[in-house]
Amino acid sequence: MNERAVRLTISDDLRRGHGSVFFRLWFALPFLLWLALWAVFAFFVAVFNWAVTLVMGRPDESLHRNLRRFVRYATHVYAYLYLGAEPLPAFNGRRGYPIDVEIEPPRRQSRWTVLFRLVLAIPGLILLSVFVGPGLSYMEAVAPSGNIASVGGLLGIAAFLGWFVGVARGRMPRGLRDLVAYALSYGAQLWAYLLVVTDRYPSADPLTAIGPLPVRDDDLQLHVRDGDLRRSRLTVFFRLLLAFPHLVWLTLWGIAALLVAVANWLATLISGSSSGGAHRFLAAYLRYQLHVTSYLYLIANPFPGFAGAEGSYPIELRVAEGTTQNRWAVLFRAVLAIPAFLLASAYGSLVFVVAVLGWFAALFTGRMPEGLRNAGAQALRYSAQAYGYFFVVTGAYPYSGPCLAPER
Repeated sequence: MNERAVRLTISDDLRRGHGSVFFRLWFALPFLLWLALWAVFAFFVAVFNWAVTLVMGRPDESLHRNLRRFVRYATHVYAYLYLGAEPLPAFNGRRGYPIDVEIEPPRRQSRWTVLFRLVLAIPGLILLSVFVGPGLSYMEAVAPSGNIASVGGLLGIAAFLGWFVGVARGRMPRGLRDLVAYALSYGAQLWAYLLVVTDRYPSADPLTAIGPLPVRDDDLQLHVRDGDLRRSRLTVFFRLLLAFPHLVWLTLWGIAALLVAVANWLATLISGSSSGGAHRFLAAYLRYQLHVTSYLYLIANPFPGFAGAEGSYPIELRVAEGTTQNRWAVLFRAVLAIPAFLLASAYGSLVFVVAVLGWFAALFTGRMPEGLRNAGAQALRYSAQAYGYFFVVTGAYPYSGPCLAPER
């Protein structure tokens, strides 16, 4: 956290007013309007700040202060709109909001990176579109048409799901709140970089984006056992071709897994717990699916085995033994899993973009950037938990936000 030029701080208590959640978009309209007007002014300030930094080698203090406040205010507004925080934000972007942004003072920047800042920011903008949707950015501060999830992306879907929970329970689930904060953290970093407030490239690493993160002992846990980020350029270039046999076998195994999942659903509905051969078969399938997708999307480097053996791969899935499950939740599992798969689809977009950006990075540098690797690992962890819940391997709902697994 201390190494980040742009740091997100959270003091939110997760409580939400039923009425304020229900009418959140309407309450946010004045702030969105002011943000749109401020964005026009910030554009011209940013152009001037770019020219000053290019000549002087560092931003002007007053221009830097104004742009810092703009990024902070934008973060407050979107934190409020997308249910990351409850209080109405102030119009001047002052510190003290439950989801706040701290930005380092102006420092010297490389003139070359300043000159080509728009070009260098393109990968970050592509990744930002996954977090916040293709039509939303701090420089396009307009109110969305329709419901709160109309913009899509991880941010929109997290808020859409949190809206129903907030209206019903008066609370925002921590996982969804932390996912909103994670997206806002990346957005704040990207716009601070693009506006030449800082020359630190934004990091997509969920393990350092918000912190401190909860340590969760889930029934399905992902463990990253290998810190080696080196990638073979040759295998990276031909990764899709090399993964083809695994994709064929994964498809065939998936057909069998679906049939076994139906049998496991019936058995769990009768006995109250997932256990025995069906549970072990599905656990092996989920591990193998994780191994293959980790290899395909460059989250890991070694060629995986074909058996989904436990402990055989650097990106590992630990599946607990079957535990007692609520029979009503088992009966309606296909319906209850819909929100999880909705969010899993957005995470799927994230891991795809991570793989594309990581492919170019690994070809040029021979390494997978750690932030991209960790972002992809989080996406695969959520997907594995979603499938584990759908297959009735576990009764625990997948956790949507960044988290840590206990040490083993």
